[in-house]
Amino acid sequence: MKTIRYKTQGVCSRAIEIEVDDDGVIVSCRFDGGCSGNTQGVSRLVVGMKASEAIDRLGGIRCGMRPTSCPDQLARALTEALSGNAVGV
Repeated sequence: MKTIRYKTQGVCSRAIEIEVDDDGVIVSCRFDGGCSGNTQGVSRLVVGMKASEAIDRLGGIRCGMRPTSCPDQLARALTEALSGNAVGV
């Protein structure tokens, strides 16, 4: 099991805490800050999903004119986690 805390950039949320099991499945996901309904919804949707699938689905999503979004930041956090560059909690 890997637990990471990712400091977001360019979005309303401040950080994301994610647990990914040894099979690459997301066990839990929690955003710190951001649009409550949206971040809760994204978190619930990705639990039980393979991290690689979440990356494919969420990567590149923009929030208005911003070049990123909370879902995109989650994809970036998972990409770092899978590559071994994430900071453990």
